[in-house]
Amino acid sequence: QVQLVESRGGLVQPGGSLRLSCAASGIIFSIYHMGWYRQAPGKQRELVAAITKGGSTNYIDSVKGRFTISRDNAKNTVYLQMNSLKPEDTAVYYCNAKGRYSGMAYWGKGTLVTVSS
Repeated sequence: QVQLVESRGGLVQPGGSLRLSCAASGIIFSIYHMGWYRQAPGKQRELVAAITKGGSTNYIDSVKGRFTISRDNAKNTVYLQMNSLKPEDTAVYYCNAKGRYSGMAYWGKGTLVTVSS
């Protein structure tokens, strides 16, 4: 079966950094587009960053210059490097995999990132 397993989030001080990882199994990872979503309390889930199978990346404006999404196809893993974290980055972060042509989509269980002093 398909599994997306996110690394543990945690509590980070404002201005700090954290790297999230998502290990995928049960899919041909190299042909899937990958993304990181987040959902803060009282807000809609939003796409934070995405990376295509070809390595093209996209970010929401609020994280540009601070977050970097990357993938390691040899390890079936996608990463989200988060720098200069702000309290408004506090959310549950979800890993997502989407087949470009099949339309199949899969989700991780989510990991909580709290940015607070």
